[in-house]
Amino acid sequence: MRVKPDFRKFHEVDAEALCVSLFEGEGLEDALLRELDQRLRGVLAAALTSGEVKGKFGETLYVPTMGALAASRVLFVGAGKRSEFTFDTIRQVAGTAARFLRQRGIRSMAILRRSTLELSRSAQAAVEGVLLGLFDPGTYKTQEKEERTIEEVRLVAEGESEAEMQRGIERGLILAKATNFARNLVNEPASVLTPLELARRAEDMAARYGLDIEVLDEARMKELGMGALLGVARGSDEPARLIVLRYIPEGDEAFLRRLPTIALLGKGITFDSGGISLKPADGMEQMKYDMAGGAAVLGALRAIAQLRPKIKVLGLVPTTENMPSGRAQKPGDILRTMSGKTVEVINTDAEGRLILADAITYARQLGAQTIVDVATLTGACVVALGSVYAAIFGNDQSLVERVIAAGREAGEKLWPMPLDPEYREQLKSPIADLKNVGGRKAGAITAAYFLKEFAEETPWAHLDIAGTAWLEENKPYLASGPTGMGVRTLAHFVCQEAQRGSPEHS
Repeated sequence: MRVKPDFRKFHEVDAEALCVSLFEGEGLEDALLRELDQRLRGVLAAALTSGEVKGKFGETLYVPTMGALAASRVLFVGAGKRSEFTFDTIRQVAGTAARFLRQRGIRSMAILRRSTLELSRSAQAAVEGVLLGLFDPGTYKTQEKEERTIEEVRLVAEGESEAEMQRGIERGLILAKATNFARNLVNEPASVLTPLELARRAEDMAARYGLDIEVLDEARMKELGMGALLGVARGSDEPARLIVLRYIPEGDEAFLRRLPTIALLGKGITFDSGGISLKPADGMEQMKYDMAGGAAVLGALRAIAQLRPKIKVLGLVPTTENMPSGRAQKPGDILRTMSGKTVEVINTDAEGRLILADAITYARQLGAQTIVDVATLTGACVVALGSVYAAIFGNDQSLVERVIAAGREAGEKLWPMPLDPEYREQLKSPIADLKNVGGRKAGAITAAYFLKEFAEETPWAHLDIAGTAWLEENKPYLASGPTGMGVRTLAHFVCQEAQRGSPEHS
């Protein structure tokens, strides 16, 4: 897809369709809409008067121009209340327009700027919206697969700065493509995306974008004492792997020594049957998406490698299947983690926290000064927050607030949850240092508290994306299936931390 800035007057833009945001309750008092209506011979005024369109979010009005504009058609898209218009609204309006137009065979579209929000970020949001909206989860369809595609997008902003616009376009392309890369990984069936295949794709991505990568096999993990990760892997015929990516910015040795190191960790369970504590059959097919946190980390590292922030970043993805076999770990087993702490396994379906525990310890050993992990960790989080917010926990309030701010920038909602020490009581075991579950009460919180035990004093935040990593139904601006939740939040967070902690700003 080609994305270009366009600084002509709206009626001179020669796309197949011109997309125009329409605010709720808006009339023809706006000069641009008044001119547009005059050129369309009163079509917009008639639609507003009749109530056919009111500007409510997601509404559409599609009209031919009959030669009155260089564009063949105009698509009005409801943007809701002007007072509530944000960069995320731009993202969703652009996605709605792209999905609507693709269904009608349109190959070139233009999006008209209708706000005074910062130009670069507006352009970025529009590009993200289009690319995220056009993602097609029907990878394996042979007869119904959508062949229509939008080949060109123009962002129309008469009289604006080309440099700012181009900067936003480039950033939007990087972030949206990285998100869709993660969505494609999550979308793959577990028979294709095994731990070995996930590691191979990580290696391909690292080679393409100039990242260092090391993939630890089970022998190496055993040497390191990763008993929790290997305990989960024991039930599968597929060997486990620990993917370790490194992003190091350009600079001399003295400069690099002064840079902080952030570790991004993602749960990489490529299929979760629940193990011996077997899940119900209903909906188990979706457990291929239990590696969505790992995919988010890989996508974020891909974006970071292109955005080039001045900070050092580690990306760790522990990846395995969780299967029930004669070799599988059993409830009542004791695992010795890499940290030396012992864990009594109460429920083998609480496996994500086990593999992340060893990854957190290893990240600390590698020198991480800040850790953020992302995981489809608990059903309890889905019960608590549904599919609107992901939960965020942490042992450092400032870090939690900074990650939330990065999520807001990315259009990904995070809700802070408590981690009071009283919750630690639920993890007490009579035989080991910890149990891997704390009972039905506060399940998402006790799961996070389990991870906190391994982060120890290192500033750490945990994102439970179980409810937001997979969309059950199509939205006007997004297809059902994997969402890529976390990719853009992590990338924004790293870039913000680079600005905050760079030697130039210290």
